[in-house]
Amino acid sequence: MKLHLDQNAQYNTIARYDARHVMIGPARHEQNLIVMPQQLMPDWHQGDFASLDEGAFERLAGLGCEIIILGTGMRQRFPQPKLMKALFNARIGLEVMDLGSACRTYNILVAEHRNVAAALIFDPA
Repeated sequence: MKLHLDQNAQYNTIARYDARHVMIGPARHEQNLIVMPQQLMPDWHQGDFASLDEGAFERLAGLGCEIIILGTGMRQRFPQPKLMKALFNARIGLEVMDLGSACRTYNILVAEHRNVAAALIFDPA
């Protein structure tokens, strides 16, 4: 799906997504990644949703964001509560969404100048 957003070019926003990739500016990303307004972190988690571990959430807690949006592929799936301990201890909010909702919500929060990160997991069929 192609998204349109009145955007400031200084921020990373998601222009298009599907089960296999996201477009951020002119760049196509096909691996799991973290998108932040001024930084991209490709390959933040090797593997699929089922292989998420505490280490993946500790890396998210270290980003210094106020909210993390976890895009869990083409369907919404919730991680085990024990995995989210690092985010809870750091007082960082977590929203879990399917990939499309995560991309759209991330763009809205960036437009509001919020300190946000989208951690995106792809699950091509």
